[in-house]
Amino acid sequence: MKLERAPDDGQTLSLIFRQVHTIKGTCGFLGLARLERVAHAAENVLGKLRDRVFPVTPDVISAVLAGVDSIKEIVTGIAATGNEPAGDDTAQIAALNAIAEGKGPPAPVPVAEPAPAPAIAVVAAAPPPVAAAPPPAPPPPPAPVAREAAAPEHAETPTGEPVGAAQTIRVTVDVLEDLMTLVSELVLTRNQLLQLARRQENSAFAVPLQRLSQITSDLQEGVMKTRMQPIGNAWNKLPRLVRDLARDLGKKIELTMLGADTELDRQVLELIKDPLTHMVRNSGDHGLETPTERRAAGKSETGRITLNAFHEGGHIIIEITDDGRGLPVDKIRAKIVSKGLATEAELAVMSESQVLRYIFRPGFSTAAAVTSVSGRGVGMDVVKTNIERIGGAIELSSRSGQGSTVSIKIPLTLAIASALIVQAGGERFAIPQLSVVELVRASAGDTEDGVAKDEGQSRIERINDTPVLRLRDRLLPLVNLRELLDLAALEPAQDQLAADDGGACYIVVTQVGTSTCGIIVDAVFDTEEIVVKPVAPILRHVTMFSGNTILGDGSVIMILDPNGIARATGIAGGEARLPEVAAGKQTAGGVQSSDRTALLIFRAGGAEPKAVPLGLVARLEHIARDKVETSAGQPVTQYRGRLMPLVPLSGVIDMERDSHPVLVFSDVDRGAGRDRAMGLVVDEIVDVAEDTLRDELYGDRPGLLGTAVSDGRATDVIDTAYWLRQAFQDWFGGSAGNGRAGSGRAASRVLVVEDTDFFRHLLVPALSAAGYEVTAASDAAQALRMREAGIMFDAIVSDIEMPDMNGLEFIRRVRAEGPWADLPVIALSGHTQPHEIEAGRNAGFTDYVQKFERDALLASLQQCLAQSRPQALAA
Repeated sequence: MKLERAPDDGQTLSLIFRQVHTIKGTCGFLGLARLERVAHAAENVLGKLRDRVFPVTPDVISAVLAGVDSIKEIVTGIAATGNEPAGDDTAQIAALNAIAEGKGPPAPVPVAEPAPAPAIAVVAAAPPPVAAAPPPAPPPPPAPVAREAAAPEHAETPTGEPVGAAQTIRVTVDVLEDLMTLVSELVLTRNQLLQLARRQENSAFAVPLQRLSQITSDLQEGVMKTRMQPIGNAWNKLPRLVRDLARDLGKKIELTMLGADTELDRQVLELIKDPLTHMVRNSGDHGLETPTERRAAGKSETGRITLNAFHEGGHIIIEITDDGRGLPVDKIRAKIVSKGLATEAELAVMSESQVLRYIFRPGFSTAAAVTSVSGRGVGMDVVKTNIERIGGAIELSSRSGQGSTVSIKIPLTLAIASALIVQAGGERFAIPQLSVVELVRASAGDTEDGVAKDEGQSRIERINDTPVLRLRDRLLPLVNLRELLDLAALEPAQDQLAADDGGACYIVVTQVGTSTCGIIVDAVFDTEEIVVKPVAPILRHVTMFSGNTILGDGSVIMILDPNGIARATGIAGGEARLPEVAAGKQTAGGVQSSDRTALLIFRAGGAEPKAVPLGLVARLEHIARDKVETSAGQPVTQYRGRLMPLVPLSGVIDMERDSHPVLVFSDVDRGAGRDRAMGLVVDEIVDVAEDTLRDELYGDRPGLLGTAVSDGRATDVIDTAYWLRQAFQDWFGGSAGNGRAGSGRAASRVLVVEDTDFFRHLLVPALSAAGYEVTAASDAAQALRMREAGIMFDAIVSDIEMPDMNGLEFIRRVRAEGPWADLPVIALSGHTQPHEIEAGRNAGFTDYVQKFERDALLASLQQCLAQSRPQALAA
């Protein structure tokens, strides 16, 4: 393939000729007649190429590659049996001999349009690329210049001296597997000894065991490295696959491979080869257009497929991206309806990502015809199943006319993992830590077997006989583990323990593919490093288990598979949603605010209750007194590897207390370079409730947003933006503003277009408290779908920096046509330089407000609505 891209590269041609010549000569010595005949025919063609008898063309390279495939097949048979396998290579040899004799290759199969000379370029990020020779002066069309991924066979330093190769030793895989097994047993023994030592105070074995634990961890890490292989080993067949696919489809394709040196477990590597191959074929077949279609769309004739692998939080992320036509969302919607998978009404309120998940259903295909490449509706469901089988997840995203991306998230290894130990029905189980999103504690005083007795006081409810958890703005489907596995009731001692704990039950929120579900358990213990053992054959039909392990006390427990649990209970494939939830009700892809908001009730600086919108709080923590430090005169604490400023709502931190409840607010947006966290120190966390916000003017009392009525008491709702600025003056990209606006009218309907959850949770309660009826959209595309659905608003508030379609593009689309063309639209941004404001106004924004200046935003809304109402009345 390198020779095809650089036909004048004599060094590469000589290398190929020598290797095939060596194979042919060795076959004669060993008496391998079939292999010798194929190698001899390929050698004849390569010899004529070396002597410049005829030029290097794609057809000649295809014939030689077919000969190489036959050689590989024969060698594989010899390795397996010790003898040449039977086979007929007559047609193969005849094709090679015809080329060598100057008769040329067989006529190509005609295609629907003049097929250009297919081209494929392979680009890699590591090791450093070596420039190939430039392409010759054509026959058209020219092939793109390529960079070869492999380093030279004999690397040299700039001085011309050869680089010394690292010393290596060959070890069979069986030896490494046995070593891994022994290390796994050592880890189990270490855990048992540590548990015994914890029961004895001041044990003489404490120090030696600590040292043993450290050595075991180092040994485990070293052995794990022997199992690790670069992911490029799973990619080595893809360049050839893409090259052949380009010829079959009459397309030009460039394959770029980044992060090929990213390492992962050999066992995982083997399991992802087939899914990767299928996804790359899909990108080439479905995603990329023909050269004619690409020219018509104003694109380069050569389509690009990019593979990228990188580490992220104990996982490997693999992205397969193409710059093709994107996924046909409208066709997918039509196919969903025609197959009876969902109704038009149900699809209307689905986001694009929810619609795209149907691609993973068995038998789902939008191909117009069945070909040798695709169209049978098999493959994507198998890909999803195989990825989830190893604890991974797969996601799809697409932009019409610009391409699509498949993101695969998989664990580094399957041998040793961190797990959360839980208990249900008197039995302990392990849940892989990578699948656990969060833990929620529910009071069993309001529940019966994890199901609410009084729906008015508990966030656990039943919908269609399915328990769900009202978690912030979503309804989370729940599975009662005790009922699912038909476990016996708790023993009396355990019942007493549960009674002493207030009859609490715990909900483990787990990731299931791209969705989440909750598993109801009786108790939660600690996280522990476990050695994963395969499930015994007698239990392999039970899909809820992914393996078993031995705990430090010697007991054997099962490892739960959240994906298997979701499939077994029929809740896989999406989160439960109600037409109306805590944050509002859905409408054409958006979420409309209701008169009730989920609030976290707490006390600080007095007995009067205070509240904050629950959606803004990232975590609840208890910070010990000795963890509070001072930096530049401000209290801080070390939180998750960095310093987090602490802001006491009462004005001062009481250092007489042993610990302090802290509300953690976090705003993370990697694309925008934001990663901030602040801790608001309070006196006591009281409850979570849903109440109605009421707008009140507080005069000179900063930091308050409005009031709510909780348990019959007026509760102050704090202005989160004010307290965030106490930690970071530039949290919203600027300084605090002055002045205060009046409230809006209750009849005014406002659409908020904001891509980050954090700012949506900040804006919706603030505007609702001011009397507006608010609908939130997570991006510009959702907002435009509402316009097409005929939904009207009185004003729009839009972020500027959003993915896919930014605020400037959005306002141009709004002003171009449709019923929203004359609506007042206010821009929100952290960037308020004069040229940025001018660009926003030129694009069509009515006003431009600093993010997040609540008073300025309310004043702008009031002014814009006042100006637009006379025009509306006149019309």
